[in-house]
Amino acid sequence: MLQTVKSQNFEALLGRIATLHLPDGSALQVHIGHLEHTPSAKMRYSERIPFSVELNSLEPTGFVDGLCALELPELGRVQEIFVSRVPPMGRDPQLAYFHISFN
Repeated sequence: MLQTVKSQNFEALLGRIATLHLPDGSALQVHIGHLEHTPSAKMRYSERIPFSVELNSLEPTGFVDGLCALELPELGRVQEIFVSRVPPMGRDPQLAYFHISFN
């Protein structure tokens, strides 16, 4: 299923709130903040242009990284998306900031 995810699936969510389903079964409200294409990282036989998505939590969380699920337009609930936490780097340290890469 992950190979069918395209950046267009996230474009409709930009600037919106979504629910990230964490590995422990809990849910975390996140803001879908930024989408970036990285065409130079494209693999030879892949049709998908690599991209990344930045999210931030709406409340403090101890979640660091792991396989999560997220509802995406046209695809429904997509499982096993690896989400990793990134440092706040000048942003609100009470919130959590995350990154998802699709190659």
